[in-house]
Amino acid sequence: MTRSSNGRSGNGDGDRNGDRNDDRDDGPGGVRADDPHTPDPRDDAASGVQPYYARSAAVLAERYESVSFETVHRDVLHLLPGAPARAADIGAGTGRDAAALARRGYDVVAVEPVRELRQVARKLHDDVPVAWLPGALPALTPLTGPFDLILLSAVWMHLDEGEREPAMRRLHDLLAPAGRLFVSLRHGPLPEERRMFHVSAEETVATAGRCGLRVIHTGANGDELGRDEVHWSRLVLEKGAI
Repeated sequence: MTRSSNGRSGNGDGDRNGDRNDDRDDGPGGVRADDPHTPDPRDDAASGVQPYYARSAAVLAERYESVSFETVHRDVLHLLPGAPARAADIGAGTGRDAAALARRGYDVVAVEPVRELRQVARKLHDDVPVAWLPGALPALTPLTGPFDLILLSAVWMHLDEGEREPAMRRLHDLLAPAGRLFVSLRHGPLPEERRMFHVSAEETVATAGRCGLRVIHTGANGDELGRDEVHWSRLVLEKGAI
């Protein structure tokens, strides 16, 4: 949810062959993502954490989990790569989408900068093998590609103008050849309590093109949470095959 850098938490709108609990809790190199000795992102420019998401984790969980993955992403479900495939949910928030992808047979890594949201996600979705990691765009330092699918749901508008192109290049590098990036963009009044920017679908497609990604789907939807003043753009971008 939160989806990622500078409070990029999303969802607004692991190795599957190992032990499930170990897979879910361990980060790259066997480091436990929420181990007390593992540095955790805090509220600074590089951390991706905004106080709003930390203090509102329980309320946001009720809101985000009230709408299913299949409802939110119904227009692009047919463009998901076939499972099993490796998937990353960036700005995973309370874990709704990451858990849904895991249930569909994907090997899922969920990246969320806010500790409180990761804790809620792990509690809500303890039944699925997802690796829950701290991290934020544009760096996404915990992640090692390639991924066949990257989900960026309600995250991109948290990035400022100077961060967006480096972030897109990082996402391009994390994708496998012919891998797909699914992006949803929030449009409407900017909330005062969160760091958020107006970002158009046209600008995002242009940025993607400069970074080696081509658009294969554009669409628009109303807000699934019933906010009349909010609407969404949905993009699917693809990396060229070798």
